[in-house]
Amino acid sequence: MTDTEDEVVPIDRLVKIHTKIKSRIDALTKEYDTAVEQLKAQQDEVRFAIKDKMKALGLKSVNTSYGTVSLSTKVRYNTQDWDSFKKFILEHQVVDLLEKRIAQTNMATFLSENPGVVPPGLNSHTEFEIRVTKSK
Repeated sequence: MTDTEDEVVPIDRLVKIHTKIKSRIDALTKEYDTAVEQLKAQQDEVRFAIKDKMKALGLKSVNTSYGTVSLSTKVRYNTQDWDSFKKFILEHQVVDLLEKRIAQTNMATFLSENPGVVPPGLNSHTEFEIRVTKSK
């Protein structure tokens, strides 16, 4: 823009144009975010269907023309009683069970090495996960 053009277009008009552009950008961003959320929800439904079908068929892995799917299990540990859990940590001198949450691998190792010794308030949740890798 030249100095002459600056004088021709008043600043309030430029601000109005800028505001309209920003509003359009915001609207498009919202549309995009909504569409992505919907697609991710659909993708999750498909993942659950694949997982359920693989579990029903007893499959750990399957190759398809579109990709390979692997089914694995993951055990997660947590506690609802942090005060008792901290006392347990100190009593058994197992601080390495902590991260900012329960250290999952360390907890699994501790439980397998110390049968019958369970921290108060410990919960576990086992879930199946799948991983899809694209065929080359």
